[in-house]
Amino acid sequence: MKTILRLLSFVQKGWKRLVIAFVCLMFATAFGIVIPRTLGSGIDTVLDMGQRSLIIIAAAVVIGAAAFRGIAGYGQRYFAEVTAQRASYNIRNALYERLQRLSFAFHDRTQTGQLMSRATVDVEVVRMFFALGLLGMAQVLLMFIAVAVMLLSMDWTLGLMTLAIVVPVAWVAVDFGRRLRPIWMKVQAMMGFMGNTLEESLAGVSVVKAFSHQPEDSRVFAGQAKELYNDQIRAARLMSISVPTMVALATIPTVVILWYGGRQVVAGQLSIGDVTAFILYVGLLMMPIRRLGMMVNLFSRTTSAGQRIFEILDTESIVREKPGAVELGRVQGGVRFENVSFSYDTIGPALKDVSFEVKPGQTVALLGGSGSGKSTIANLLARFYDVSAGRILIDGTDIRDVTLASLRKNVVAAQQDVFLFSATIRENIAYGAVNAGMEQIVEVARAAYLHDFIQALPEGYNTWVGERGDTLSGGEKQRLSIARTLLVNPSILILDDSTASVDASTERLIRQALDRLIKGRTTFVITHRLPIIRNADLILVLQDGVLVERGTHDELMARDGVYKGLYESQLQIDQDAEMHAEGRT
Repeated sequence: MKTILRLLSFVQKGWKRLVIAFVCLMFATAFGIVIPRTLGSGIDTVLDMGQRSLIIIAAAVVIGAAAFRGIAGYGQRYFAEVTAQRASYNIRNALYERLQRLSFAFHDRTQTGQLMSRATVDVEVVRMFFALGLLGMAQVLLMFIAVAVMLLSMDWTLGLMTLAIVVPVAWVAVDFGRRLRPIWMKVQAMMGFMGNTLEESLAGVSVVKAFSHQPEDSRVFAGQAKELYNDQIRAARLMSISVPTMVALATIPTVVILWYGGRQVVAGQLSIGDVTAFILYVGLLMMPIRRLGMMVNLFSRTTSAGQRIFEILDTESIVREKPGAVELGRVQGGVRFENVSFSYDTIGPALKDVSFEVKPGQTVALLGGSGSGKSTIANLLARFYDVSAGRILIDGTDIRDVTLASLRKNVVAAQQDVFLFSATIRENIAYGAVNAGMEQIVEVARAAYLHDFIQALPEGYNTWVGERGDTLSGGEKQRLSIARTLLVNPSILILDDSTASVDASTERLIRQALDRLIKGRTTFVITHRLPIIRNADLILVLQDGVLVERGTHDELMARDGVYKGLYESQLQIDQDAEMHAEGRT
């Protein structure tokens, strides 16, 4: 019930509609209770007094009660659905907000398919509970209380005998609900795994086809589908047993009424109308009891879904603002790392006691092999992760003391793997500055040498970019990323530089755009490109998370150390590539 009560908190301002739905339910139950008693009284009146005209009055009362019951039922279902939609709306927004605020560390270890399953499938289960299950259970309770009162008031002995059957029915429902809950937990988790497999296969369809991996991927997906199928069959088997069992138990009261009630009629203790009313009341009670199996099943699924939802909502971001965090205004761009260490996990540190200082406007080249810590420095500076030890300062202020939004207005990463959204080119350029005017967008597009290309498109800046920007070339995406960054106008820029996959003319355009992007900003460049390395104000050489060398190009070349070896090896690679290109030409 703890999970259900927490889910009820998402109704929030919609509690009035929920109250109206309950009131309508009470009226529907009350009008339903009138019908059997009225028919029983009408039968007794006709049999005792012989006034057939009274049966017409009784029929009119029944028709009127049925009509009002239908109106109340409409109000119940409508307001219940509105409440359910409001609750699911609030839950979806809360989930999305939480997922947006959780740190990179959370997303590193959590599968996208699982998150999508919780935001869609699990939320839909909760919506169905609010629309059907919550009031359905209330209807069972209200109907049982109302019928119990009527039966006991007519004949307490027969009433107790009839109601005693409800106890084993309720026990069966609770027992099957307990057994169904872990199955539904597995089902919903497996749906998340399947969603993740499908998402990865579709996102990487070109890789799947290139390596002819379709049979293996199909085998994995079929295995997950088979496991999901088996779990759902187990749930169906339990439900197939539970529902008929409850229906069978629910027919026993009718047999008891005919046996004991018939004897009471013969003895003059009950009338035929009373026995008729008893049978009708039992029939009225059987409908919600038969639905009790569905309600328990839905309750079990909702509890499982709610737990999965709250696992996300209760997760605290490792990177979070301090109470009273201050706004970081426009900074000059001075950066200082003081004895910074960091580890992504418990296996080993990604950075070890790194210290350096960068003056405003300087260009810093980060150099080192794979896993040396270059990207970690960039991630820590933008505070995608928090340092394990030491501190990072911008213009003398610890970045943990400022708001995340103000920090990331000043520190922007232009990543090598450019991500574009399914939107127009204009919207993608203005993604970080949604209030930017068209003149500003055109200005940064010109600066990124992208304007002429956009103008040549049939719809210009309103041209729709396909999923992940697949309709654009690599060079076009990189220049669009540069335009997007220019529009934000950060003081500190992190650039993961790679132009190896583009042709010479495109590379020249990107280089010119990068020159404009870097000008006047403190820039950290992750690169192996010799022109940038040679012209950098500061070169940081990393090896296994340790800052092994620092200085300018000339200073490091004079030391005859790690940098000189890396530089000469890269120079040889570039010369070989140039000779290979000339040979092809």
